Amino acid sequence: MRKKTMKNIPVVTVYRKTLAEAYESAIINTFAQGTKFKTQYDKPEDPPSLDCTLNLTIEDPLRDPMIHKAFPGGFKDLREYVYELQGLKDGWMKNMDDGKDTRWEYTYHFRFKHYGSWKESNGIKGICDVDQIEYVINKLVEQPFTRQAQMVTWIPKTDLTIYDPPCLQSCWYRILEDEEGVYWLNCNVRIRSNDAWGASFMNMFGFIMFNQEVIANQIAERTGKTVKLGRMNWQADSYHIYGKDIKDVNNRLMDRLNKTNFEDRVFNFYDEMVQEMYHEEEEKILANIKEMNEKYSNG
Repeated sequence: MRKKTMKNIPVVTVYRKTLAEAYESAIINTFAQGTKFKTQYDKPEDPPSLDCTLNLTIEDPLRDPMIHKAFPGGFKDLREYVYELQGLKDGWMKNMDDGKDTRWEYTYHFRFKHYGSWKESNGIKGICDVDQIEYVINKLVEQPFTRQAQMVTWIPKTDLTIYDPPCLQSCWYRILEDEEGVYWLNCNVRIRSNDAWGASFMNMFGFIMFNQEVIANQIAERTGKTVKLGRMNWQADSYHIYGKDIKDVNNRLMDRLNKTNFEDRVFNFYDEMVQEMYHEEEEKILANIKEMNEKYSNG
């Protein structure tokens, strides 16, 4: 009997009320429907990855339960990632003109804040430096209904050839105003490659916080309006569970589905205990970031 050939990458669609619900559904559906793929990061002993294209919508991004206990990280990791998206690690980027520099190829915040520029240009002509964050905020303040409020990361001049180009590609924003005059900030995030198990929960959580603390708060300050988060749509071209992680996914989530209630698999982010855990290491995180920034600035 001839082996059936897979022609199409599956498209998984998820629509859930909260982040924790959406994340769990995305992992379960990728586990069930994902097609097998090799990757350039596999070791010889690794099984194939499970891969799909994901279209995920979180209807109420700041509503609890937000935190899924199965995500492979801790509250310190979430807090540090939010700081990173706010620009505190922009100094960790490499000089793109120095082949010996081993620092990061990019940060998302730097690409948004200084689009088109290298960290250090060394006199190269033709580079630009566009503050897309300020542009998006101003655009939404002036025209909440605009279709032009977006930020992009991809720079073909560098990203077609570097080893680790940005996974996140764009953030698009638009505002709906309700009958009480409240602004609802809707967001589409497009990401070309998203590690479902190792990174996607932190990515989604981080951009919910970025949208609230950076974009929505500034719009509220400049307009005097109440600005809340509407739905966030997460579009991942490749949403994948690496073969090396499948055992961990089984142990931490899949094998627990029939043994536990959903409520036992999540945290309410705004519970006092969870808030204490989220904020308790802020001083240590900030001190470590400051130390690394000083190290990098001194060469």
